[in-house]
Amino acid sequence: MTDKEHLAAWIDLSLVPGLGGQTLRNLLTRFGLPGAVFRANRSQLGQCTAPELADRILGRDRDAAVHRALVWADFPGNSIVTLADDGYPRQLLEIPDPPALLYVRGNAALLSARSLAMVGSRNATPQGVANAEQFARAFSQSGITIVSGLALGIDTAAHRGGLEGSGSTIAVIGTGADVIYPKRNVALTEAIAARGAVVSEFPLGTPPLAENFPRRNRIISGLACGCLVVEAATASGSLITARLASEQGREVFAIPGSIHSPVSRGCHALIKQGAKLVESAADVLEELGGYFTRSIPHPSVADPTLIQHMGFDPCNIDEVVARSGLTADTVSAMLLELELEGKVAALPGGLYQRMGKT
Repeated sequence: MTDKEHLAAWIDLSLVPGLGGQTLRNLLTRFGLPGAVFRANRSQLGQCTAPELADRILGRDRDAAVHRALVWADFPGNSIVTLADDGYPRQLLEIPDPPALLYVRGNAALLSARSLAMVGSRNATPQGVANAEQFARAFSQSGITIVSGLALGIDTAAHRGGLEGSGSTIAVIGTGADVIYPKRNVALTEAIAARGAVVSEFPLGTPPLAENFPRRNRIISGLACGCLVVEAATASGSLITARLASEQGREVFAIPGSIHSPVSRGCHALIKQGAKLVESAADVLEELGGYFTRSIPHPSVADPTLIQHMGFDPCNIDEVVARSGLTADTVSAMLLELELEGKVAALPGGLYQRMGKT
């Protein structure tokens, strides 16, 4: 079989109605690659599946959908990664239910990068949105890829921050890779496809079905070494992702908030259950040092002087430049280092403030 025929068989098998992930993997264990599954007869298939499912596997009514996927994969920037490919992300192989294939728009190699999942409420507070974008920016500027779900609120902010650094971002979506949801994120989706990756396990054309979004959460956590929850209510899809991350052996982190805020209660519950409390990007980087050691910047020799020039009131970069005599680029780089070390906090409106007695 040619490479395209192999891929066509993978797509075909994934499109069989009612064929769950475990049954698909059982078939692959029994027969080998999908092409061998289709060469088996009904009796042989019946040893692994129910008779009606064997009939559906042998049915030949999926040709149009397979052709559509192959045409889509030939378009520049698109690819389909299967379980048998060398480029399949190794960390996904560690989870109990790895997807058989992934439809990818953008840089498929990014799926194997050092990654951190960031999730949170769709109804986020302004401070939560600012925190998500600033933390994601700091991680991405340290070379860490941000994985999230493209939802409004925290996910959107995390993706935006991820795009601002070399680590970039991955959007794991609950629709087909050719369907953009929510529509308000059309421009963001195109930016991620151009500079990061948009990923789906669902067939092309799959609409935004409610049951698909909790299912895709295992991929969000599975691609990453840890999961940071920024804001979440007590009944939240973000807590599903955090639970899956914990079950997959990933570290779970949570940012605390006001005791009066409903979107902080989920984070507080996670912290009570053992999630790491996060106050700065450095808290995450230090905890995941085994994964991200080389990404933690070394302190600048000018840091102490820069902190002194900041004073104790919030100030912007221009004010620090004027006080220190350093260039804007130098000040920006130093502030990032100090933020990662927890010595400086980034505030909304482009302001920075020194922390504690530093």
